[in-house]
Amino acid sequence: MKLHEYQAKEVLRKHGIPVPDGFCTETAYNARELAGRLAGYPVVVKAQIHAGGRGKGGGVKLAFSADEAEAQAKAILGMTLVTHQTGPSGKLVQKLLIEDGCKIGRELYLGIVLDRASSKNVIMASTEGGMEIEEVAEKTPEKIIKVVVVPSVGIMPYQCRQIAYGLAFPQEMIGAVVSFISKFYTMYEKEDLSMAEINPLVQTKDGKILALDAKLAYDDNAMFRHKEVMEYRDLNEEDPLEIEASKFSLNYIKLNGNIGCMVNGAGLAMATMDIIKHSGGEPANFLDVGGGASAEQIEEALKIIIADKSVQAIFINIFGGILRCDRLSNGVVSAARKIDIKIPIVIRMEGTNVDEGKKILAESGLKFIIASSMKDGAQKAVAALKG
Repeated sequence: MKLHEYQAKEVLRKHGIPVPDGFCTETAYNARELAGRLAGYPVVVKAQIHAGGRGKGGGVKLAFSADEAEAQAKAILGMTLVTHQTGPSGKLVQKLLIEDGCKIGRELYLGIVLDRASSKNVIMASTEGGMEIEEVAEKTPEKIIKVVVVPSVGIMPYQCRQIAYGLAFPQEMIGAVVSFISKFYTMYEKEDLSMAEINPLVQTKDGKILALDAKLAYDDNAMFRHKEVMEYRDLNEEDPLEIEASKFSLNYIKLNGNIGCMVNGAGLAMATMDIIKHSGGEPANFLDVGGGASAEQIEEALKIIIADKSVQAIFINIFGGILRCDRLSNGVVSAARKIDIKIPIVIRMEGTNVDEGKKILAESGLKFIIASSMKDGAQKAVAALKG
């Protein structure tokens, strides 16, 4: 689950990490009054959406007076902000952060992610703050400092010093920077985050360190430990189909293709998307119904797939284990009759009760395309798509 910047800064503040003072508002009228509560001008008016590149898209503006703060708020609030992370359709700005300005000396980068290959956390830091870390990695990888932390041991003081010296902080600031990095890592672990990023991390002209922008993402699998954080969830920032899928415990992510996929198991889902692309098609979604999906979940999964108007064919790829093939077939037949699906459905199934499952499909009177293998199913889905 992603947080808005103002929410992320509330979490940072809770862990003793310095951030600028600021207020969130959903109306431009409040911008004038909220700006007046801050230390002085200039203040920063920031669009709050779940995407980076807001400044380049016109979603971050300085204001040097109350009138200007209100005017900038009116200009940003309600705009459709297009950045490299939103895609061409952009995101509607419905919230603003009115925040203290600061005198920036240097802009730096600090982030933590899990390296799944090594099962260790990696702290990344760079002197190239304000830039996308992917761009830095591509153009000047030597400017990225990487420190690997063993989760069972935790971050060590020498590792914090390695980062602080690597970022060329003056000697008199090393203690404060070491404390900042240590608190940042502790927050990452205690909050069960899957990603934490401060970009830019600034060294101010008066020798302070400050998180000027922040992105945090919680691990969905750990949300049962952070029920209070669910209040931060902003459904306006999520795809409606993904929201609907979550109601039925379906793992769904919308993609840009036109072949809808229904699979049981994340690994099989990834392989299915790969083989569709290998066969010349484009997957429209990642949809894992899980190992023990009910007939209701299968029906809802099909509804979600066809609700995406770009889907022109469906490939159902199931390996029957806990989810028996006969249960799948009953669910698919029931859904197809209720929904009146008019696009081709290709089904490949193997495993428990596969013969019973195929018999149910054959006797349904509906026009399913049966595939003998995963490759055959992908090829038939692409062929059906082309008519």
